[in-house]
Amino acid sequence: MIGIIDYGMGNLFSVSKALERLDVPYFISEKAEELMKANGLILPGVGSFKDAMERLNQTGLSDMIKEFVEMGKPFLGICLGMQLLFEGSKENGETMGLGLLTGYVEKFSGVTADGSQYKVPHMGWNQLEWTQTPSIFQQIDDYAYFVHSYYVDHMDQNVLLAKCRYDVEVPAVVGRGNLYGMQFHPEKSSRLGIELLRNFTELVRERVTA
Repeated sequence: MIGIIDYGMGNLFSVSKALERLDVPYFISEKAEELMKANGLILPGVGSFKDAMERLNQTGLSDMIKEFVEMGKPFLGICLGMQLLFEGSKENGETMGLGLLTGYVEKFSGVTADGSQYKVPHMGWNQLEWTQTPSIFQQIDDYAYFVHSYYVDHMDQNVLLAKCRYDVEVPAVVGRGNLYGMQFHPEKSSRLGIELLRNFTELVRERVTA
């Protein structure tokens, strides 16, 4: 059973519908004690890094997430949910993240090296470039759907699984052990997104039956 973390800032409907398409059992909860019983967790997210961390800290979900990951259970962060896995963000002032991965969240400058401007947020389809063989994700050379104004920088390259280009290098998929993140929205990324979600749910199933 996969748990979807409800902390008031996630697109719960689209993520849950994607799991239904895969015929994967799930539940949605805001209670740490219920979520700890899940075999795998998904942390969706839209909005402000600072607001999200305040809610996670106030509800005790931050400690729950760290304990869940430490137990070796599969965990997936989506969009803002991926960014929260890192050390911190400069969005609306310095805010500390969950610190499960090394790296900081920066805003797209909107200005290229030659002084021309580009649109922020990064919104729309962009092609993934795999940087190493993922442990659970098949290397599907396809486009993913992104909507974000901030991206992870100064990160440990050992956990970078896939990237795309939007003036700067944008980490698109990260992973280490049982912990994974996707900057794009897999639930909105057509075949690519469904296949990546399917692979994550298969990892959860394998851990249960092992």
